[in-house]
Amino acid sequence: MLGYWFCDIYIYILLLQVPKLMATVTALVNERSVVIFSKTSCCMCHTIQTLIRSFGANPIVYELDEHPRGQQIEKELKGLGCKPSVPAVFIGQQLIGGANEIMTLHLKGQLVPLLLSSNAIWV
Repeated sequence: MLGYWFCDIYIYILLLQVPKLMATVTALVNERSVVIFSKTSCCMCHTIQTLIRSFGANPIVYELDEHPRGQQIEKELKGLGCKPSVPAVFIGQQLIGGANEIMTLHLKGQLVPLLLSSNAIWV
């Protein structure tokens, strides 16, 4: 019984830490309609940036290998379920996903409407 009590306290402490752990990503994502977390050596990151810019969007891009808090941000992204951690694309402050999710939305004709609804592009 005592073991369960310690387990419950540990889980409670972890849950209290989640908002703090995600604070950096949350703050950065709120800066613009489209935010991309990237690495300079990632070819898919470059491809996704090019695709999104081709529609007229102007994303803010954070290169994690050049950012002073890059390792912390990468841990936060992994905590949100980003695997691999880059590219991680947020549109309208919502995590959309990585390259596979963005390409799937594009091929289904759903990426442009999503960019429009988040005011990232205008017609």
